[in-house]
Parts: sequence; C-alpha cells; structure tokens
Amino acid sequence: MHSGRDHKTTRVAGLQEQEGRMLSRPKPGESEADLLRFQNQFLAARASPAVQIVKKADKRKGKEQNTDAERPPLQDSKDVVILDGLPDSLPPLTPAPPKKSKIKSASVHFEDEDPEERLESHDRHITAVFSKIIERDTSAVAVTMPVPTGDPFPRPFHRSEIKSEVQLGSGRKSIFAQKMAAKRAAEKAAMTPSAAECVEVRSPAPDALDPVGSLGEVPLSSSRDDKDDDFWTSRHPCLITGEGLGSQKSEQEAQAIHRENLEKLQSMSEEEILQEQARLLAQLDPSLVAFLKSQRGNNEGPKKELKMELNRPEEFVESLPVVQHGVRSSLSMQESSLEEHERKEESMKVEIMDDDLPVKPRKEWIHMDNVEFEKLEWMKDLPSPRQKKTKKGMQARFSLKGELIPADADLPTHLGLHHHGEEAERAGYSLQELFHLSRSQVTQQRTLALQVLGRIVHRARAGEFASSLKGSVVRLLLDAGFLFLLRFSLDDAVENVMAASVGALHALLVSLDDEKYLDWTFSWYQGMAAFPFVPNNEEEEEEEEEELNGTEKSQNKKLKDENKPDPDVARYDVVKGLLKTRIQHRLRYILEVVRPVASVVLDILHILTHIARHSSEACSQLLDCPRLIETIVREFLPTQWDPKVAEPGFLLTSLHGVACASAMKFIRVLASGGRNATARLLNKFEMKSRLSRFIAEEPLEVPLPREEATRLSTEAFRLWAVAAGYGQACDLYSGKSPVVELSVQRAAAVVTLLTHVTQTAAYTAELQAKLSSNNSEDSEPIPPPPVAWSQVSGLQPFLETSLKKILQQLSQTETWQTLQPLTTTCVIFLGVYYSAYSQQPSVNPVDCLEELERLTSEVLQPLLSQPAIDSMWDLLRPCSALCNPLSCSPAPESVSSIASLSCSGGKPPLCVVGSKSPFPFLTALLFLINNITHIHKGLTNKYSSVLCFRGLKDYLHQSWQSGPPSVTPSSAWILRHEYHLQYFVLALARRMAGTCPDYTQHASLHHCVAMALLSRLLPGSEHLAHEVLLDLAFNPEFLPEGKAGGPEAADFSDILHLGTSAKLAQPGSAAAFLPKVTRGALLRESYQNLPSIRSCYLSHFVHLQPTLTRSQASYQGRNYLIQSMLLPEVRGPILPSDWPFFPLISLYNKVTNAETRGAILNSLPLDLINTVTWNLQWVLLLETWRSKILQSIPTAAKLARLMCVFLTGSDLFLEAPIHCYTTALLSVYCQPKALDSLNLDAPLPGLASFHDLYISLLEQFEGVSFGDPLFGVFVLLPLQKRFSVHLRLSVFGEHTNILRALGVPLQQFPVPLERYTSPPEDNLNLLRLYFRTLVTGALRHTWCPVLYVVAVAHVNSFIFSQESTTQETDAARKSMLRKTWLLVDENLKKHLLYYRLVNAESPLGFDLYEQLPPMRLRYLQSVTQKEITENAPALDS
Repeated sequence: MHSGRDHKTTRVAGLQEQEGRMLSRPKPGESEADLLRFQNQFLAARASPAVQIVKKADKRKGKEQNTDAERPPLQDSKDVVILDGLPDSLPPLTPAPPKKSKIKSASVHFEDEDPEERLESHDRHITAVFSKIIERDTSAVAVTMPVPTGDPFPRPFHRSEIKSEVQLGSGRKSIFAQKMAAKRAAEKAAMTPSAAECVEVRSPAPDALDPVGSLGEVPLSSSRDDKDDDFWTSRHPCLITGEGLGSQKSEQEAQAIHRENLEKLQSMSEEEILQEQARLLAQLDPSLVAFLKSQRGNNEGPKKELKMELNRPEEFVESLPVVQHGVRSSLSMQESSLEEHERKEESMKVEIMDDDLPVKPRKEWIHMDNVEFEKLEWMKDLPSPRQKKTKKGMQARFSLKGELIPADADLPTHLGLHHHGEEAERAGYSLQELFHLSRSQVTQQRTLALQVLGRIVHRARAGEFASSLKGSVVRLLLDAGFLFLLRFSLDDAVENVMAASVGALHALLVSLDDEKYLDWTFSWYQGMAAFPFVPNNEEEEEEEEEELNGTEKSQNKKLKDENKPDPDVARYDVVKGLLKTRIQHRLRYILEVVRPVASVVLDILHILTHIARHSSEACSQLLDCPRLIETIVREFLPTQWDPKVAEPGFLLTSLHGVACASAMKFIRVLASGGRNATARLLNKFEMKSRLSRFIAEEPLEVPLPREEATRLSTEAFRLWAVAAGYGQACDLYSGKSPVVELSVQRAAAVVTLLTHVTQTAAYTAELQAKLSSNNSEDSEPIPPPPVAWSQVSGLQPFLETSLKKILQQLSQTETWQTLQPLTTTCVIFLGVYYSAYSQQPSVNPVDCLEELERLTSEVLQPLLSQPAIDSMWDLLRPCSALCNPLSCSPAPESVSSIASLSCSGGKPPLCVVGSKSPFPFLTALLFLINNITHIHKGLTNKYSSVLCFRGLKDYLHQSWQSGPPSVTPSSAWILRHEYHLQYFVLALARRMAGTCPDYTQHASLHHCVAMALLSRLLPGSEHLAHEVLLDLAFNPEFLPEGKAGGPEAADFSDILHLGTSAKLAQPGSAAAFLPKVTRGALLRESYQNLPSIRSCYLSHFVHLQPTLTRSQASYQGRNYLIQSMLLPEVRGPILPSDWPFFPLISLYNKVTNAETRGAILNSLPLDLINTVTWNLQWVLLLETWRSKILQSIPTAAKLARLMCVFLTGSDLFLEAPIHCYTTALLSVYCQPKALDSLNLDAPLPGLASFHDLYISLLEQFEGVSFGDPLFGVFVLLPLQKRFSVHLRLSVFGEHTNILRALGVPLQQFPVPLERYTSPPEDNLNLLRLYFRTLVTGALRHTWCPVLYVVAVAHVNSFIFSQESTTQETDAARKSMLRKTWLLVDENLKKHLLYYRLVNAESPLGFDLYEQLPPMRLRYLQSVTQKEITENAPALDS
C-alpha cells in the first residue's frame, strides 16, 4: 500500500512540473468559465494538440478526401464542433441519389461570422436522424453520493491491491473469471460448516454480540482471566474492512470500531448481553442474520485465532456459565426452523455436476476448458413433479390428444410433452402455450397447436372436463379470441394449417350427436320442422323497438348487426360473426382450389350444414356465395364416378368426384331454409336430376360402400320429402309402391316422403277448382301440384298391410324398438291419408266411414288392448321432459353464443328422444285417433279407454303441476314434441266431453293441463294455442264446478269463513248504493258468460294472426302455403304466463302510450266496461276453481295488473260490475296466505318499477278517486311496514293531499292493522313526517282512520323508546315527546301519550291506557321536567 501511494505522489509531481512549463491543467473546484478560459488560451497559443485523430480510408468508398489536415484552421476563439461523416445539408426526401457538391471539402467562412452560429446551422440536420430524446425515469433509483477524497480524480485501484481470494489453477484466468471463482468458493464455504460455525454450535456466546461490530465473534466467560482477555483483544473484525470509507486510514478506523465494540461488550453483564442478543434477533431479518454468520468463514484475518481456539474447545465450553444453556436452546429452536427452511431451498436447487449431464463435456472441445454448469442445466434430467397440496387450482395442461393431464402425473419425456417454459417438470401444454404456438412461424408448430386445441374443444364439449376443471374451457377460449384465431388460420397458405383450422372449427361448432338426434326425429310428427340454431341471448335494445312491428324490428336488427364490428357480433352469435367474415367464400376456395383430403372435406360439409341450420338468412348467404353450391354439387354429388370406390380395402384419398351422403344432407338442410331456396336448388343447381339418379337406384347397386350408399339414398329421400313438403318435386313421383327391402331409416324416409306427397295431392282438386273459378280481382292464383289423388290412393292398402305385420312384433321389445321409427311414420301416413281421403270430392263419404270402422275394429282396438301399449303409457312419466327437467338441461360446456341441442355423448334411453321413448309412436297413434273421431263422430266412444290409462293420467297430473320449464335451444325441440302429445290428448278429450257421460271425472284434470299448455306452447305452435283457446280453455264442459254446485260452495265457504282467520271486510263504493253481491252469484254469472269471455280473449290475441296463418298451414298440411321448414326463433312461450290479465294490460298500455305522446285518448273501445268485466270474471273463475294454475304469477304482479282497472279510465272503477268483481278479487288477494306471499320489493315480470306504478296510482287517486274505499284499499296495501319505506315517504311527503280523501273505514279494511304497526318504524324522516301531519291536522281520524292509527302507533313507540341509539335519534325522540306534552289538542295529546295496542273493533282503532305505566311516567317526568302525579286520570275521548 505504501509503495503504491509513493509512486502515485511522484507521478503527480512530475505532471505539475510539466504544467508549469506548458499550459496549466484544471484543478478541483474550478468552474466551467475557467475551463473555457483554458480553452481560449490553448487556441490563442496555436499549440498542437497532444492527440491527433487519423481517419483511415474506407476501402468501399475509395480514398477519404475530407481529413483533418484539409480542414480550415479555426479563426475564432470559440469552441466549434464539426461532426465527421455527416453532410452539411439535410438529406433529400426523394429516392433519387443526392447531388455531390464540388466545394464540399472547402467551406467558405467570413471573418465576422460567428462560429457558434455556423455550428448551429450545421447541426440542424441532426434532427433528421435523432428525432426525439426521451430520458429514462430515474425517480426510483437510489442516489449514492461519491466519497470526497481530496484528489482531482478518484483514487485508482491497481490489480495488485486486489486480494487474491482463490488460488489460480493451471492456465491463465481473467479478472472476471477469478471473481466468479471466488464467488463460487464463497457460496460453497457458506454451504459447508466452517471451523467458526463448529465453535458456534458448541458455544452460545458468539450470538450475543453487536451485529454492527463483530456479531458472533466474542465468547462469554464468567471468569475473565488473562487468557480470555488475550482472546478478546487479539481478534480482528469479520465484517468491517474499511474499504468503503475511501480514506487511507480505513483499516485503522475499522480496528478502532472493533476495539470499541469489545470494550462495550466487556462492560456489559451476561444478562444484558443476552437481552441485547434477543432484541437484535427479534428485530433483524433472519436472512440478514444468516448472511452475517456466513461472512465469518470468508475472512482470512481471524483464521489463526480460530485455529488456536479450536485446539482447546473443551476448556472454552467449560468456562461458559450454566444459565445460558437454556437460553441457547430456546434460540436454537427459532433458528432451527430457519435453517430447515434454508436446507429445503437448497435441496430444491440441485447442484449440477459433471455426472448429472447426459453428455460429458471434454476439455479438447472448443471453448470447453472452463465448463459453466449452470448454462448446461437444461441438459440434465427433469425433477419429479411436486405434489402441490393446495386449495388454489393449478394450471391445466393437456396432452397432444387433448386429454387433461393430472397435476401429479410423472410421464416419460419421450412422449414430447415436456418443454422449457413454466413448470418444466410438468408434462403437457397449457392453453396459453398452445395459443402462443399457434402464432409460430414454424408451420409444424402452428399445425400441431391448432390440432391440439381442436381436440381439447372436442373433449370439452363432450363433457370430459366438467368434473376436473373450474369454469368452461370453450367459453374461456372464445373470450381469448379463439374463433378469430381459427378464422385467420383458415386464410393460411399452408394446407396443413388450413386442415387443422377446419378441424378445430368443426369441433367448436358441430356436434355429430345433435345431427344424429335431429335425423332420428325427422320422421316424427312435424319432425321435419326444426327451430333455427340462433342463440337466444342477443343484446337487443328493446326500449327502442317497443313500437316497431316484426318486419321493422328484423330490419332494424339487421342494420345494427351490419354496423357492429365482427367481434361484437360473434360475442353473442358465433355463426353470424363468421358469416360477417365471409367464411363461406374461404370454404368454397378450399373445396374448389385446394381440394383437401376426405376428412377435411367432410368437416367442411358439416360446418356448412351447421351454418345452414342457423337461419333462413344464413341459407340465403350460402346460396348467394359464388360457385359454392356448384362446387359441392359437381364434386360431391356427381352422377358417375370410379366404381373402384366400392371395392373392399380401397383407400379413398380424395372425395372429389365421388358422391357423398354429407353433401346430400347439406343440400337437404339448405332446402329446409325456405321454399325459394328449394326451388333454386332443384332447378338452378340441377338437384332434381341428381334426385332422380339417387332414388331410382337401390343402395346395393350404387358403387359405394354399403353403409355410405344407404345413407346417401336415405338423405336423397329426405331431400325429396322436404321438397314435397313445399309441394315441389312431386312430378318425380310415379305412383309405384316402394320397395320393401329397405333399411328402417331409409324406409321411414320413404314413408315420410309419401306422407307429404299425399298431403300435396289432397289439395290438388281444391286448387284446380280455385284456378278454374278464378275471378279477376284475385291476384296470382296458386297452380295445382303435378300429382293427383288417384296417384296416391293405392298407397294405403300397402302401408296398412305393412303396419299390421309390424304390430305383430309389438311384444318383442328389441324388434319393436328397431321397427318403431317405421311404425310411427306408417301411423302418421294413415292419419294424413284418411284426413285427406274424407275431403276428396270424388270419394263417397259412406265408403270413407266404413273404411274407418274397419280400421278401428281390425287394427286400432286390438292394438289398444295389448299389454305392451299399457306399458308404453306407463313410460310417459319417466321419459317426460316436463316431469324430469334435467333430461333436457344444457350441457356443461354449452355457451350462449353457439346454439346446441346438448346431445353430446348421447341421450339416456328414458327420455323423450331416447331409444325406449313411447312419445313418437303414441303421438302418431293419438294423431290418427283424432283424425278418425273428427271424421266419424260415432267412433268416439270406442276410444274412451285411451283417457282411462293409469299411466296417462299420472303423467298429465304430474306434468301440469311441475314448474314452468326453462326454454333453451337444448329443451325447446324436445318440449315441442311433448306438447304435441298433450294437445292430441286434450283434443280427444274435447270430443269425448260432449258424448261420453263418464267423462266428467277427467274434466278438471284436462282443463288444468290445457291451461298449463297455453302458457307453455312455443313459437310455431300458434295453431295449437288457438285451438286450445277456442275449444278447451273456455269450454263449460271442462269447468264442471259451474254445474256441480261450485257457486253455492263458494258462498258457503264465505259464510263459514273457511280458510281465513277473521272475517274479510269488503270495501264499499263512492258511487250510488250497490247491493251486496255474494261471491257465488258472481261465479255463476261468470260461468254463464264463458262464450263472451272467449270472444274477448280471442279478439285481444289478434296480433298473432300472421304467425297463426303460417302455423295453420303447417299443421293442416297445406304444403303450398308453407314458406319454410325453419320455425320462428325461440325467445320464450307464445303467450306470457300472466295471459289471463292480458286484456287489462293491453288497455293500460294503449292509454299510457297515448299519454306519453301527449295525446288524450278518446278512442277506448265502446264495450270497455264489458271487456274489463269479462277479464275480471275469468280471473275470478280461475282464482276460485283453478287457483294452482295462477300460482306461477306472483301475488304482487296480480295486484299490479288489477291496479290497471283504476289507471285505464277515469271513473271506470265506479261501474257496478267492475267494482263488484274487483272487490271479490281483492278479498282473494287479502287472504293471509296471499298477504304472506306478497313481495313488492322483488322485480316483477313485465313491470319496470313498482314504485313508478304506485306514484301513478297516487296521482290518479288524487284526481278521480272521489274517496272511493275500494280505490283507497289499493292505495293502502303497499304501505305495509315490511315493504319499502319509499312508498310511505311518497304518501306522507309528496302526496299528503290524499290523506283527506283516503277515508277507508276500519270496518271495511280487509288487511290486519298489525301488518302496518309492527315492527316499530325506525326511519327518522318518516317519523318526523308522521308527527308533522298529526300536529298540523293534515292527518285526522275522521279523514283517514287507517293511517291515523298507523301514525299514532309509530310515534308513540318512538317517543317512549328508551333503547340505546344515536345521539341524533335520542334528541329527536325527546324533542318529539316534549312537543307532544305541550300540545294544545288534548285529544291528539292523549292518543299519542296513552296509546296502548291496535284494536280494529274499537272506534278509534286502538286501545288507550287509563293511566301511564310507571316506567313511561318516570321517563316522561325526566324528559319534560314536570311533576305528574301517577294517578292522573286519563282524558275522556
């Protein structure tokens, strides 16, 4: 150290001498002005610089012309900077080469020119290169002040001053390598126990030292002899070296600090040292303590003393006090947990040695003389997966097959499931990693990622992850942009990436199980029609579209969708979002140009089929796509192809040029989109010729594999059936009987075709007659179809014979289940045939009736008597979706933006569409029986046994009592088929009601089923709803109570007060005196007015007429009027659940809409009174005899509907019949059970805000009530204590004027007063309003007795309440009590002070104390500071 410092001093002196001879150099403390002065002196002396820059010539540019020697001398004393290599002018912006200046090397300068200005002008072009300088944020960076040394520059360190901590091995190492080796040696020394740590284990004293000085260095000794003193004073500090002090006496300073620490420790007692030790250990971070301990083994200074002490450990330990062993043991417990934690962390970091590497590095390899093992860590074996027993979920990882890999699975690495990302020891790929791979530039990685994602989606939709993962995988992927990732990948130029994208999109959209069950139900009754695959959660702004009709709504919605971005549309409808991206054009390109392998073609056809099921608009876009349909018809539905395809073992590499059943199915689903689409397919795209080719040839003769040929033929017949359903392609029918040797599904498709051909032929004569007698005013007459009745009349004997043969197998379960689809279609055909047969003008009616009698006696009656049929009725309830709602619940991975039938994995056998379901056959059987009884009324009694089956009665009883089913895409298509069976049972019951004397026992059950069915029927079944309203709901035969003493029973119940705890009071009227009318008389009158009630409701459902016309065409078989096989979109049932109140709601909406526009409505119906009366009569009938039917409607919603009576017309409620029926309904809704279920705070269906409705009611009461008690009861009902306080505040705060007219007598008030007074009011504002209205006289007992009782009860409870409360409330009640005591009105004062309990029988409505209780009296004295005698008599009332 001394030699280095002397050398430096000599060098500085030499420099100063040189400065004396030459120019002076900067010194510490000199400013920038001094530096500029030095620069000017240097320039004035014209001295040569000590350093000269020599720029070598660039070989690429030739010789460099502009050198420092050629530069002009500086003429000015100012500092001028000239940048080399940068031009003096701005670079040109045009791509033309810049012009070279001849005087570039010699610039012209003037004497008076400022060099600084010249420099600024030259530097302007720098901004063209360096645009903007953004400084780094250094606000969070710690600032370390430099240590002042007194020298001009910081003291340099010579390499000889650096301590050599590691012995250099053979060879030469850089300083960096030496430092790294020293660091590794220090870490290794910290891991292995050193000699100092051995001493620490055996002695507690070293921990009792100051950590700033020498923590853990000084042993404690009870006897301080000379030998110990030498040990204390001879040791050097372990932690403090003095290097950071920056001065030359740093080591002396460190020694001085060390000596001070030792002296302080020697002056402290053992107890003080232990206390200080415990305090420091409690304050310091355990990691810091461990670091301080580890530093003792890294210092070379105290090593000799440690070695000396190690030679005498027993003597050292014996000198320690005995008391400290317990303290040391307690501290070691704390430190042992820390050391154990450190050992665990160290065990996790397995040291990498040469033996761990699969490839051993050799020294002869280049740059492997110094092996850095941490960089070779990736080559060693992976650790085993850790068992994370934690409540937090772990990241899901999947195999290349899309399977979920368990978190603890230890899979071999040769499977290719391990990588170098997060959690490298766990096998599999997370969704995030797969998304990352899908955007890779490597084609194989993109392809693999898309394939794995597709497999994951396929397994997720099958429900494999439902019990293992939280949340929905499909929903998570869609939210992350999976749909558009697939769409972008479809545009990839690589065929493998396109194929993987198609496969993943197929897994996302298509469910082959859904298609299987739709094909299964195709031949059922009305099975050809299906709901569109449109999600029912679209974000529609209904408030903007309330006044638009259906056409305007659809147009407005279409315009909004066109203006929305693709992701916004895809968020609620994936198919619509894909169509916005013109996916059909890309799929056409792949099919036509790329011509992929067979599996990709099939996936594309399935995707197109799913898109076609979406809506008629989607079908139109597919048809309008250029060359899409042409390509599919030409390539996949050719009339001729290579017959080698049918050879066994033939490997089909491409589907192009080969007929494909999936292509035929796509065309069939596309034809279901509308009659116009079918006509375009048959004519423009030449599908009629393809149909002729595929239906004329038997599947065995088609050069395809047998199964594929059968499917192709089946789909061809189904396509023909769809076309025949529109009355098209019937000219292909030749009138020949079908071949018997068919598969069941193909035979069912053929019979379905014949059914629709028969329906079409049934109206040929009618259309021909209309065409011949066409008048000039009729526009565009419908031409008759090219098939006559004579062509189909020969089908009935053949199919009836086939049906008889099949029914003989009814007892054999397996055979029957196989043949059931064909049996169902045969029965449906007979029903259609005989219905059309009876309408033909060329048929003798007597022959028709005889045919029906023969069919009944020979086929149907023997069938109904078989035990197998009885067991079918028993299966209705187990298979019902209404009785078992879970059977049609959505799948676990179903998402709202993709419509699905949730059939993944198959349906259970016992469900509506299951293999053991009796619904298709029994529905067809009931359809046939209904048609027979409709034609031949005399055969009705012979089918009376149908309604007596125990299984049918149990099913009907259970189905109507079950709650309303949730309408989803997965449930709507199943419920529709179940509703068909219920409708045919009710239709048969309607015919038996007037002819069978024993039918009365079933009437109530069937009426309940009919009422429940009315509120459940889905769009597309408007015809069934109309028939139920017309013939069943209001039919007196289904209300036997009207004839069997129902009104008398109601009167008797009122007399005996059955079902009530007290007599129900009936409010009077403000109009002329109305005679008291009993409830029985009202029921009797309502029962007699059922025909008028039916007409009233039918007239109010006239807005459904357009949809009713379309539905009638479908159910009546008028094929020439059917526009589409797609049913309307499902948003819910046709009729709302509260449809019995519909006339009242309709009138109210008409009035409020007119008032909203600022108009006064004078066009209310002339029979307004009758309309409202009939509505009230119907509701009274249902509430009395069918109360369970209306249980699904909340009581609050019923009251809100009844309030429309008062809001519709100004004095409508004063009419005698309306007043009587409203009073009767009010008594029903004021029953204790109804009042308990009344909840005005919950949201009500069809009502935005009950509070707004109540405010309208208050305003109407103020204007037109005339103090009517009935109107007053409706105002008082919502003021019960358990309802919102805002309703009471609106009366006592904003509408106090009604308190004078709200004179409902206590004897006529039907609600117990306890519901208003209990529990005590706690709203301070409302209590103040109560007190104010009482004191000011706005609320009086003579004006409003009910609310007077309420206000007095709550004020009395409040002013005498002594419960602990806030200071504000306590001050308010004491102030109110003082004001009450000072009241001038003695009656009010007495009522407020002496109120006791509510008593509706009392004239006041409550009882009074004769004298105050002692507790209240003392409290009154303490508040009022008055002496009141305890026996003060109460004032007379």
